[in-house]
Amino acid sequence: MERRHHHLDRIDEQILAILKLEGRISYQKLAERVHLTPRPCQERVRKLEQAGYILGYTARLDEARLGGGNLILLLQVSLASQSGREAQRAFEEEVSQRPDVLSCWLVSGPFDYVLRLRCTDMAAYRAISDAWLANRSLRIDKIVCTPEMQPIK
Repeated sequence: MERRHHHLDRIDEQILAILKLEGRISYQKLAERVHLTPRPCQERVRKLEQAGYILGYTARLDEARLGGGNLILLLQVSLASQSGREAQRAFEEEVSQRPDVLSCWLVSGPFDYVLRLRCTDMAAYRAISDAWLANRSLRIDKIVCTPEMQPIK
């Protein structure tokens, strides 16, 4: 899809700030909040979508109610320093296929990846991490695990 250049003005910035927090807000309410009528407001949102500022709309989910475990772990993963792109592709393919990996980011710094993993308990986490460490194609050097205690923001 072609992305057209679009200069953001104050109203566009307000619309984006509101949609970031309230993605399901009606055009009527959004328009009232930015002091427009619904039609021009809807047109601005459409232009922001076409320009690539709005990539999509999501729902925040209650992870504990979804099943699959209430234990959410943040993992920092380092691949072997000489692992190369093949190991990265293998690791990214592995985590992409696992429903218990809630999200994964390639990062810069002492670790290569940061993940959110949902487990039933620490024994389940240990089985996953042991399998990953034993899988030579992943070339994992280190995994550091931190449990999520309580969401703040």
